[in-house]
Amino acid sequence: MVQPINIKSLIRQHLAEIEIYDSVESPEDLALKAGIPKDEIIKLNGNENPYGGSPKAIEAVANSDFHIYPDPGQKEMRKSLSQYTGADPDEIVVGAGADELIDLIFRLFLSPGEKILDCEPTFGMYSFCARIAGGSVSYVQRDDRFEIDVKAVRNAVDSSTKIIFVTSPNNPTGNLASKEQIVEILRMGLLVVVDEAYYEFSGQTVQGLVKDHQNLIVLRTMSKWAGLAGLRVGYGITNPVIANHLMDIKPPYNVNVAAESALIASLGDAEYLLSNVEKIKSERERLYGILKNIVGVDPWPSQGNYILCEFENNQALRIYNELASRGIFVRNFKSDRLINCFRIAIGKPEDSDAFVKVISEIL
Repeated sequence: MVQPINIKSLIRQHLAEIEIYDSVESPEDLALKAGIPKDEIIKLNGNENPYGGSPKAIEAVANSDFHIYPDPGQKEMRKSLSQYTGADPDEIVVGAGADELIDLIFRLFLSPGEKILDCEPTFGMYSFCARIAGGSVSYVQRDDRFEIDVKAVRNAVDSSTKIIFVTSPNNPTGNLASKEQIVEILRMGLLVVVDEAYYEFSGQTVQGLVKDHQNLIVLRTMSKWAGLAGLRVGYGITNPVIANHLMDIKPPYNVNVAAESALIASLGDAEYLLSNVEKIKSERERLYGILKNIVGVDPWPSQGNYILCEFENNQALRIYNELASRGIFVRNFKSDRLINCFRIAIGKPEDSDAFVKVISEIL
């Protein structure tokens, strides 16, 4: 008789009961929850681009050679990104979404028992990847305006600290870290990762600091501005030494040919995509102005493609559930700092109007 095996005992202990990442639900699950057809839901919980990708990218994907492995050296993608960003090709690494690059950074730099600093509230992927890597997270709270407290960051650094993460614009609060703040943090002598996933919506970057600061990695994505969230493609800009090491440890064919074709075609059609970014920015300001005039809701100014809404009298969860019951889905958070808040992605004007109509009725 074959003896039963306790499979769980073979799993690495820190992964056996890991706190998982709180991802957004699929359109199919959201439609089921609301009891309406999928094409009738208004999905404003994932910061996706409501205008989709470039028609040229869609055509390029359709004409891709799916039977051929992608280039492990990423030559064409790095060349195209170099032309778009002004960075040298050997300063660029492309990943299956910026999420893969975050994971690779942990593999390269973080040993079990070491820790990262995370400026809360912020994007949850950094702490999740730290837990996977067997590291720990030291949370440095932002101030009452969600600004980074550089002094608190400095005071939190100890001998086990390896990486400091900064999101700019911050997700979900929408505010930027200043160049001066990033320089101060870089001077602490640790690896600093600045996530600029929403760069195209803010127009502000610290990419120019890369050449003079070997401990800086700037992350970007094609998900938001270029509408390629479903294809999973992002990139990092850093000094060639770090870039080479990341290239060495990534899976050889990590970015599939469809994503590669879409990235190159999108960058070749940047003018079209950036015109959609302008539409989203304009709608962001229109929606912000409307929300400012609704009693009971306090929207935070944003440089991303989303707005954090704060509510009085612990109303956020009730409003979130009421919106969901009507097929409008926004993003709520487990963070204590955001218990009275949710984030709404900027959709098309008709999406905003539907959201505002329900909010006005509820409040």
